[in-house]
Amino acid sequence: MLLPMESKVQSFSLKGYGVADNTEIAHVIPGDEILFELTRKRRLPKKGRLLEILVPSPDRVEPRCAHARTCGGCCWQQMAYSAQLKQKQERVHKAFGLEPDPIIPCETPFGYRNKMEFTFSENRGGQKYLGLMIAQAEPYVFNLTECHLTSSWFSEVVCKVRSWWESSTVKAFNPPSDTGSLRYLTLREAKRTDQKMAILNVSGNAEYALSRKELDEFVKAVQSAVEGDISIFLRIHQTKKGKPTNFFEMHLAGPDHIVEELHLNEGKLSFKISPISFFQPNTLSAEKLYDLALSLLPKSSLVYDLYCGTGTLGMAAARHADQVIGIELSPEAVIDAEENLKRNEIFNMSLHQGDVGKVITRLMSEPNFKRPDAVIVDPPRAGLDPLAIHHLKTLAPQTIIYISCNPLTQAENVKELLSAGYKLVRLQPVDQFPHTYHIENIALLEKIS
Repeated sequence: MLLPMESKVQSFSLKGYGVADNTEIAHVIPGDEILFELTRKRRLPKKGRLLEILVPSPDRVEPRCAHARTCGGCCWQQMAYSAQLKQKQERVHKAFGLEPDPIIPCETPFGYRNKMEFTFSENRGGQKYLGLMIAQAEPYVFNLTECHLTSSWFSEVVCKVRSWWESSTVKAFNPPSDTGSLRYLTLREAKRTDQKMAILNVSGNAEYALSRKELDEFVKAVQSAVEGDISIFLRIHQTKKGKPTNFFEMHLAGPDHIVEELHLNEGKLSFKISPISFFQPNTLSAEKLYDLALSLLPKSSLVYDLYCGTGTLGMAAARHADQVIGIELSPEAVIDAEENLKRNEIFNMSLHQGDVGKVITRLMSEPNFKRPDAVIVDPPRAGLDPLAIHHLKTLAPQTIIYISCNPLTQAENVKELLSAGYKLVRLQPVDQFPHTYHIENIALLEKIS
């Protein structure tokens, strides 16, 4: 049996865990002197469990949430917000080897998220759990009673739905055996309009399909936790080995969508949000992010918006350009984007659905092809794929605005663009996700003439 160990936390891992004696430990911060035990030593990285804070770091604060020592959601809540910002600033500095502009903080470090997913889980004894993953113990779930990253009604709905589930015979979905039904509960909120949505995500195995009575009871449970209307959906995940997953939606109650708004310096934009629509999870900080990105965009005749999602940034950029072309892989996101173009009466933006690299190849082969003056890129965490980087070099726009949620892959991509004749003009981190290690960063690149 391994004995408890004493050590001082020196740094954070890439995933935001404290590191002491080359061991990752959740819910500790640099400067903490701790007592911990090893939970994994044969496979790297080594993992440990916090037993006691012997001497707290000067940056340690009392976390607001009762689940702070369990939850894997916000691993930095026990650290002063000013210290969180300093850590994120340093992460961008380390990734690029350059000092970025001072990080833009989140004005509301609590209650900022407009979307959360809560997992259904069941142990062998039949005990039911609905909540978030336990830190460093995924896929185990704890029963959530509060969450301070969201509005309070999220937690109230979770508690009501768990009570409904505990009184039923419905089973949680078990992926290895393809048994059970309940996968996770998604809650969404339009911060600017106060509209609400709940989505029950279930297995597509017909043997475990919920009855009409069970669905009605679920709807009543959700409605009992909120005031006013709430959009309620059932989303079915149908999986077959060797085939793509199919999704089907059933509207159960309330409005069939919600509407969110972005209040930008140059005006207001309105967006229809369906159950699967992507939208920045922090509405108010996204407004800051977009305002800043647009302030860096010169007046242009043609702007490309790559990985445009539902078109939010491209639509805002349409006020700075004669024409905007958006490219997005997801067919559902493009459908939402087309709806939002009509909603906002934007007529100088066109959309192309498909792989970014392949769509650019097709556009460049057209006889009336015109090079963009500026390109906006906001790729997934993996960064720009090689074909997209190749075509970005070929397009050779004067200005590139690169927004990323992963400074490490962003820095690698920027390095390639620098070798292709660009200079890095500005780095601007923006904190959209307080109490987590995640960060958004804007890189402004200009072609060297």
